[in-house]
Amino acid sequence: MRPFIQFYYIAAITLLANYGYGQKISVLDSLNMEQIPFATISFGDGLGTFADDDGSFIFNKKRYPDIDTLYVSAMGYAEKKVIFSDALVQVLLRPEVSQLGEVIVSAPKEGKFKFKKQKAETHTDLFACWLPTVESEIAVLFKRYENRATQISKLYLPINAEREYKSKGKGNFATIFRINYYENKGGRPGAPIPYEETIFSMDQKEDKVFELDILSKSVFIPEDGIFVSLQVLGYAKKDGRLAQTKQYREIKTPRGIQKISTSFRPLLPFIKGASHKNTYVRRIFLNNKKWQVFDKRYNKNSKLIQNGNRNYGLGAEFKVWED
Repeated sequence: MRPFIQFYYIAAITLLANYGYGQKISVLDSLNMEQIPFATISFGDGLGTFADDDGSFIFNKKRYPDIDTLYVSAMGYAEKKVIFSDALVQVLLRPEVSQLGEVIVSAPKEGKFKFKKQKAETHTDLFACWLPTVESEIAVLFKRYENRATQISKLYLPINAEREYKSKGKGNFATIFRINYYENKGGRPGAPIPYEETIFSMDQKEDKVFELDILSKSVFIPEDGIFVSLQVLGYAKKDGRLAQTKQYREIKTPRGIQKISTSFRPLLPFIKGASHKNTYVRRIFLNNKKWQVFDKRYNKNSKLIQNGNRNYGLGAEFKVWED
């Protein structure tokens, strides 16, 4: 094949691939050019996605024809507004330490300690479960155990994989989640706390309570308490990497085409609401990422709220020092 013909052949194949499968874009640290895993990409229209563990994501202009601006962010970096074009292959984020708030540094503690357990609260009622979407994040407040120096060693995550309701061989899934940590600011989630990132996946084989060991993360609870959140990143491919799936469905209604966020499994059982209302929720790509207590002010039409299922019964194991 002649060189110029080969060049145009490769170019045509590249354009066809970009049109059919989307454009691969990498998110990098502007100082060291290292990849930023699982960065958040918002489309500014209640939609968005996440980069994978290599800091890359796919944007398909055919899939999102009405989107031309991306908002890219990650913990410890300033958010960046980017105009999409065929030439966009990298997004460089500038580190911004001030975004992290006060970093909590805890030296290894010595002395006697005991492990204490706060049980997860769960049930098997499918109609009293939260159906998470890729834009949802749920945060629960934890206090120090008896006001002593306390480290979170494990998290107990109530889940409902619906195994009893699925026929054999159907309903398989693997969903990737992220655990985030936030300061307690007047009883609601405040600034993020930059503990080492915790990424994990759950599949249909898990049920009732998922046990997550985070002892190596050295997560110590501040005097005012800490909010621990569960955030959906999306489904996993067969190789375990984050799948770049469509994040919404288009539904025809009398008011025109409505975009409905794609839901992900497993379901998250919500329990009858306690008086202290320790569960907060937010949608990452809507309402300026604002946290809201899960009550009628969040959604008065929610069946969960109407039935009193207002809290996520997240449990934990604590490493508690005696002095």
